[in-house]
Amino acid sequence: MISFLFSFVGLCQLNKLQELDLSYKLFQGILPPCFNNLTSLRLLDLSYNLLSGNVSPSLLPNLTSLEYIDLSHNQFEGSFSISSFANHSKLQVVILGSDNNKFEVETEYPAGWVPLFQLKGLVLSSCKLTGDLPGFLQYQFRLVGVDLSHNNLTGSFPNWLFENNTRLEFLLLRNNSLMGQLLLLGPNTRISSLDISHNQLDGQLQENAAHMIPNIMFLNLSNNGFEGILPSSIAEMSSLWVLDLSDNNFSGEVPKQLLTAKDLEILNLSNNKFHGEIFLMDFNLTGLGYLYLDNNQFRGTLSNVISRIYELQVLAVSNNYMSGEIPSWIGNMTSLNTRVMGNNSFEGKLPPEISQLLWLEFLDVSQNALSGSLPSLKSMEYLEHIHLQGNMLTGLIPRDFLNSSSNLLTLDIRDNRLFGSIPNSISALLKLRILLLRGNLFNGFIPNHLCHLIEISLMDLSNNSFSGPIPRCFGHIPFGEMKKEDLFARIRDSGYEGSRPVYAGYLVKYWGYSNFVYEQKDEVEFVTKNRHVSYKGGILDFISGLDLSCNNLTGDIPHELGMLSWILTLNLSHNQLKGSIPNSFSNFSQIESLDLSNNQLSGEIPPQLVGLTFLEVFSVAHNNLSGRVLDMKAQFGTFGESSYEDNHFLCGPMLKRKCNTKSEGKWYDIDVVFIASFTTSYIMILLGFATFLYMDPYWRQRWFNFIEECIYSCYYFTCDTLSKFFPYFVYN
Repeated sequence: MISFLFSFVGLCQLNKLQELDLSYKLFQGILPPCFNNLTSLRLLDLSYNLLSGNVSPSLLPNLTSLEYIDLSHNQFEGSFSISSFANHSKLQVVILGSDNNKFEVETEYPAGWVPLFQLKGLVLSSCKLTGDLPGFLQYQFRLVGVDLSHNNLTGSFPNWLFENNTRLEFLLLRNNSLMGQLLLLGPNTRISSLDISHNQLDGQLQENAAHMIPNIMFLNLSNNGFEGILPSSIAEMSSLWVLDLSDNNFSGEVPKQLLTAKDLEILNLSNNKFHGEIFLMDFNLTGLGYLYLDNNQFRGTLSNVISRIYELQVLAVSNNYMSGEIPSWIGNMTSLNTRVMGNNSFEGKLPPEISQLLWLEFLDVSQNALSGSLPSLKSMEYLEHIHLQGNMLTGLIPRDFLNSSSNLLTLDIRDNRLFGSIPNSISALLKLRILLLRGNLFNGFIPNHLCHLIEISLMDLSNNSFSGPIPRCFGHIPFGEMKKEDLFARIRDSGYEGSRPVYAGYLVKYWGYSNFVYEQKDEVEFVTKNRHVSYKGGILDFISGLDLSCNNLTGDIPHELGMLSWILTLNLSHNQLKGSIPNSFSNFSQIESLDLSNNQLSGEIPPQLVGLTFLEVFSVAHNNLSGRVLDMKAQFGTFGESSYEDNHFLCGPMLKRKCNTKSEGKWYDIDVVFIASFTTSYIMILLGFATFLYMDPYWRQRWFNFIEECIYSCYYFTCDTLSKFFPYFVYN
C-alpha cells in the first residue's frame, strides 16, 4: 500500500494537469489539501483505493474545470454535499460512494438549489440517501445514465426521469424501497438498461410495456411484488438480451412468443408461480446462454428442443415438477458449465455421457429418484460442486470417480444407498472444502487418508456404519481456519481512455454486460445446534464442522482433536467411545455446538470447558461420567439437566443429586475403597469361623458330618438321574 500524501508532494505543483486517473492503486490516507492547485483538472478518478477521512467541502470548489469525478469505492466518512459543485458548469459525470457505509451524500442543501451543470452520468450508489429522489434531478435534462442503487429511496417509480431526459439509456434504482406500480406513461426510444430490482413495486405489467421501451436490452424487475400473467407483448422487445423477472408472484404459462426470442441470452424466471410445460416444440431460444426456471411449477420432461441451444451455459430447473429420465444427449451440450436440476422427479440412471461436459463446473441433481451406480467423472477437471444427495444411488464409490487434479470444492452424496469404504482417490482432492457422506451404508475404519484434505471445512460422515477409532490425524486438519484473502483483487471492466467523451468509459464500466451474468451459489445442509441448517453462498466461507455421529466408533477420543481451535461444530454422539473427555477440548475457542452424548465416556467433565464462551449447545448425556457438573456460569449457565442426564455418578444442584465427600471422588477411587473393605471383612469372617471350629471339637465334628452328608447326597442324586436317562440315550 502507498501513502497518498507522500506520493503527491510534487504532483500538486502540476497546476496545468488535465487528467488524473489513479484508480485501483490501493492508495491510503486522506485527500491532500493541495488538490486545490489543480485548477485545470478535467478528469479525476481516485476509485478503488483505501482513501479515508472526510472529503473537505473546501477541496473541490476551486476545480471548476472538472467534467468527470469518481471518488467511489474508498473508505471515506462523514457527509458530502452536492452543492460543492455549485460553480462546476462543465461537470458531466459524478460518481460517489464508499465501501464502509459511513459516507453520506447530501443532495437537498441548500433548499431550492438549481445547479449550473447538466449531468450525463450520476452514480450515488450506497450513499445513504433517504426519502424521495434528489430534487436537483428535476433540473437535469441530458442524463444518459443514473445509478441510485442501494439507498433508502421511497415513493413511486420516477417516470418523470424518462420524460425530462429523452437521452436516458441506463437507469439503476436497485435495492431501494420504491413502492406502487410500474407505469410507463410514454415511449422512450433510448432506454436500453432498466434495473429496478429489490424494491416494493407491485401490480401487473402493462400490456403495452414493450411499446414504451422498444429498445430495451437489459430489463431487471426481480425481487419485487409483481403479479399476474406475463403480457405476450414482452416478446416484442426485439433488442432484449437480458430479462430477469425472478422473485415475484408472476403466474400462468410463459407466453409462447417469448420462447421464440432468438436474441435473448439470459432468461431468469426463478421463484415465481409459472406452470405448464415449457420445453415444447415451440421452444426456440437458440441464442440462450443462461436459463433459470427454478422454483416454479413447470412440468414435463427434458425435451430434445434443449439440444438446439448450442451455446447454453446454465440450465437451472430445480424445485419444479419435472420428470422422466435425464437424456443421454445432454452430453452433447459442450458449452454447459452449470446444471441445476434438484428436487424434481427425474428417474433412471445418471447417464455416463455426462462426463463429456468437460467445462461443467456445477452439477446438482439432488433430491430426485435417480438409481444405479455413480458414473465416472474423471474427465471433468473443472467441476467444482457436485450435489447427488437424496437419491437412490447404490454401489461403491468408483476409484476413478473423480479427477485427482480437479478443482472440486463440494462433494455432497448424502442420503443414498452407497456402501463399502471411502476410496484412497478422494485424498487427492486437495481443494475439497465440503465432504458430506451422511446417511449411506459406508463401513470399515475411517481412513487416515482423509487427513490429506487440508482445505476441508465441513465433513459429515454421520449415520453410516464406520467402526474403529477416530483417526488422530483429524486434529491436524485446519477445520475452518481463516485464510487471508486478497480483498482488492478486482478486474476493471473498462474505463476512461484517450480523447473519448468523459462519460463513455463510465457507461461501459457501470453498465457492462458482465453485471447481468449470474453466479450459481453453492448451498449445503449441515446439522448444527441440533437442527438442520442450510448455508448458501459466501456464508460457507465462515462455517466449519465435523460430524461423526451415529456410527460404531470405538476407543478413546483423541486428545489431538483439541487442536481444532477454529471449529464451530463437533458431533461425536451415538457411538461407543470410551475413556475420558480430553482436557484439550478447552482449546475450542470458537466452538458453538459440542455433542458427546450417547457414548460410554467416563471420568470427570474437564472444568476448563467453562471457558468456551461461544458454546450454545452442549450435551454429554447418556454416558458413564462422574463427579460434579460444571459450574453454572458464563455459557454453562444456559444448559439444563438434559445436557447431563443418564450419568448416574454425576452430581450437583442441577441434577438434584447432592455431592458429598465420597461422591466427589472419582468413581474408581470409590470402587477401590469398597473392594478393600469387602475383602477384609470376608477374610475376617472366614478366620473367625475357622478359629471357632478349631477350639470346639463337638461343633467341628458336626460340621464335618454335614459336609459328608452333602457330598453323599450329591453323589446319589447324580447316579439316580443318569440311570433314568441312560436307556433313552442307548436306544435313540
